[in-house]
Amino acid sequence: MPAALDFPHAISPAILERYQRDGFVRLPGVLDRYTVAHYGAEITRLTLALNTMNTPLAERSTYDRAFLQVMNLWRTSDMVQRFVFGQRLAGIAAALMGVRAVRLYHDQSLYKEPSGGITPAHADQYYWPMASDKAITVWVPLQPVPAEMGPLAFYTGSHRTALGRDLPISDESEAQITAAMEAQGFALDDQPYALGDVSFHAGWTFHRAGANVSDRPRSVMTMIYMDADMRLAEPVNHMQAADRDQWCPGAVVGEVIDTPLNPVLFGA
Repeated sequence: MPAALDFPHAISPAILERYQRDGFVRLPGVLDRYTVAHYGAEITRLTLALNTMNTPLAERSTYDRAFLQVMNLWRTSDMVQRFVFGQRLAGIAAALMGVRAVRLYHDQSLYKEPSGGITPAHADQYYWPMASDKAITVWVPLQPVPAEMGPLAFYTGSHRTALGRDLPISDESEAQITAAMEAQGFALDDQPYALGDVSFHAGWTFHRAGANVSDRPRSVMTMIYMDADMRLAEPVNHMQAADRDQWCPGAVVGEVIDTPLNPVLFGA
């Protein structure tokens, strides 16, 4: 199984072109079902064990109804670290971004409970104090995600617009970004995921997910990769300041984000 996490996955020129054009790609069969089951069980177990949300679902905010989340699970489990540090996914990220090497920004487990609500429309890079857009998120479902479980959905080509980049994930972002995407003609791609499918999306690609109207939880692992030469930018909002302190402590504005929490996972 460790070999499966490191074995290279070829990325064709057509896939690179699609990523650059659309701001995301959904790739079939990147991980085999045995690897997903083996590591997924530990990721889900730790997510439920370490989650601190105890409020009943009906009493939560829109954001808290979207999913339970735990970050940097790699620091709590050798098994999860092995998954997060896998070179197969990191290598795909490097190829899509066109960089020589990638670092980890952080990982994030997302567990959408049965009857869990929507994930409002947003762009991840609103939260990231990074000096360039060479950052990417991989979304790894730990089971198939049919339409009724709320697959991640992308506004195709939306990484090319700046409208909505000042909005954190919220009811407001869902309303304003959805309206802006429709007005600008960015179609929503909300295809389901089969087991082993993964997707990669750029930091400024707007995306959302539907509610989980099934009777099964939707468990997902994500990793955020950045160019290994990424420099820390001066935060432009309080969320970026919080991210700086939590995910890259000790990094200095204008210098490469090279801290013990941001190891190089692929490349030189």
